[in-house]
Amino acid sequence: MHGRDPTAIQRCVAGALPAGRPVYDPGMITSLDDLAGRIRPGMLVAIPPDYSGVAMAATRALIQRGVRGLRLIAVPTSGLQADVLIGAGCVAELEAAAVSLGEGGPAPRFNAAVVGGRIGMRDTTCPAIHAALQAAEKGIPFIPLRGLIGSDILANRADWRVGENPFAPGDQIAFLPAIQPDIALFHAAMADRDGNVWIGRRRELVTMAHAAKTALVTVERVVEESLLANEATAAGVLPALYVGGVAEAPRGAWPLGLLDLYPADEAAIQHYAAAARSDSGFAAWLADFVATKAAA
Repeated sequence: MHGRDPTAIQRCVAGALPAGRPVYDPGMITSLDDLAGRIRPGMLVAIPPDYSGVAMAATRALIQRGVRGLRLIAVPTSGLQADVLIGAGCVAELEAAAVSLGEGGPAPRFNAAVVGGRIGMRDTTCPAIHAALQAAEKGIPFIPLRGLIGSDILANRADWRVGENPFAPGDQIAFLPAIQPDIALFHAAMADRDGNVWIGRRRELVTMAHAAKTALVTVERVVEESLLANEATAAGVLPALYVGGVAEAPRGAWPLGLLDLYPADEAAIQHYAAAARSDSGFAAWLADFVATKAAA
């Protein structure tokens, strides 16, 4: 299922895999509302960039449930998802290398919250986020990283340290504490009934899930056959070992896109960017977003 053959993904998601066990595992496959209910105030939640399987349907469910005090870690950037959650009052703190709507321009609710002092912001870099997650993935308490010494980011991160390379006296290097999210939250093409999730080539999702205590995943479709039993899908699978819950949410990344299955709805994103520039415009947009389902 290479990215140049979108029909291969579409065939699998449409149900071309053979039938298998007839019932859901009630501990793994759940409703969207129940999945969102497992994310509690104060949790550290890892979220992917806009191009990598963003769980927008779960974002809607979180807002509907009125969750507050979330700490978000963008892997390594975010856009629409973070902006919407911040605007809805769900976020206490954000760590990210960047927050932007891309072609839609700046992220207006994020900008307003930072300027207004309504959220804590931890500036970082893309390599720093990946390295710190990889430390948690490996079960080590910290990781060294070059390229930070002398930067404004390092100067404003009290939790980062500079020390000597133990193998090369006089060689200074930065040390970053491991980041272990409580939850890795993302959207994927499909899962099987055992909770194995097909993520394709989006390997940052693997790092997120390995580093986190568990992953909560929305998918386009739950299929019957084990995804690990099929050579066409096995290489792109995140095993159920790392997954705590799966919920079906067709077009669950909308208005963002998902792999080769559907593109981002640029008109909807531009509409959001314009509406969210003001408090009243965002409030009206949010009311519609919470009340409606993904576009067909």
